[in-house]
Amino acid sequence: MRKLETYHWIEKYLTGQLTGEELNNFELRLKTDPALAEQLQQYQDVTGTLQFYGQRKTLQQKLNTIHAQSFEPQPKKVITPFGNKEKRKIFWNQHYATIAVAASVAILTVFGTLISIDLWRSMGKQQAARYSALRREVEQIKNSQRAISKAITGSEANTTPKVEYDPGNFSGTGFAISADGYLVTSYHVVSGADSVFIQNSAGQQYKVKNIYRDQAHDLAILKIADESFSGFGTLPYGIKSNESDLGERVYTLGFPREDMVFGEGSLSSRTGFEGDTTSYQISIPVNPGNSGGPLLDNQGNLIGVISGKQLDLQGAAFAVKSAYLKQLVEQLSQDSLEAPIKLAKSNQLAGASRTRQLKKLQDYVFVIKVYNN
Repeated sequence: MRKLETYHWIEKYLTGQLTGEELNNFELRLKTDPALAEQLQQYQDVTGTLQFYGQRKTLQQKLNTIHAQSFEPQPKKVITPFGNKEKRKIFWNQHYATIAVAASVAILTVFGTLISIDLWRSMGKQQAARYSALRREVEQIKNSQRAISKAITGSEANTTPKVEYDPGNFSGTGFAISADGYLVTSYHVVSGADSVFIQNSAGQQYKVKNIYRDQAHDLAILKIADESFSGFGTLPYGIKSNESDLGERVYTLGFPREDMVFGEGSLSSRTGFEGDTTSYQISIPVNPGNSGGPLLDNQGNLIGVISGKQLDLQGAAFAVKSAYLKQLVEQLSQDSLEAPIKLAKSNQLAGASRTRQLKKLQDYVFVIKVYNN
């Protein structure tokens, strides 16, 4: 069978044009003639490729047509919801009430938002104006850097100091809580400090380092970092864990000026500024520089840390409760420190006169001097 004639029969076979007898004879030849079977396979491969190519070209032509139709510039249509004045008038008469309500709600929403923002800002300003933290701003520093270094190191005036210290910017009060040099003051007193020093009523000064700051409760734990420090000895007061009673007599020592100042009053509320449950309100006159000072009860137990006062209410001062100080120290001892802070437990002031209590206390209360670059 010639090749052209063979392909003719193959095409008829693939297109289903062979009759019953012709089909049987052709399929018998495929089984017995490998050359015919190979020609059939080649024919199928070639025609399949041609069909795929044709389908691809057809598809591409269709896509080109669709693209041209889709991106052909269309005439712009002007959409007018109302064809004439009469229709607009009818629409307005039917819907003016709804439109008016919607407009009113929108206007009220805008003004309500503006009023809320203004009230929030006003309340923030009023609150800041009503409460005053008691860090004392030092206007003039009596000692120069060399004089401060001399007092700390004991070096002569013509000797280059080991460390140079910047002039002090702020001061407050702090007090000892352990015999080995841990102290507490208010967070806002030492906030932003580059270096901090303490000075007692006898004029002794020590450099201290920050151990931990608790902004939420306005507390800061400090530790003396000075080789000349040998310890405080036994502290004469203990730290009270439970809350004090309304009306108790209380007092404080602090440094609102260069000399130590005593203040006395009563516990006037068991909550602080604007109902703060972590603080007491007390009726003791306090001033900038008193922040961080100890608040003690009539028996000499430490019950709080002076923090601020209310400006629009005469005689209203506040102190963070000692329970939160004790909780902070215990947490630090567990998590952050190599050795736990051993808080004073015994109270040597109970039963003593106020004058005698103050004499024992004054060696453990310090000026906190803050220095910034």
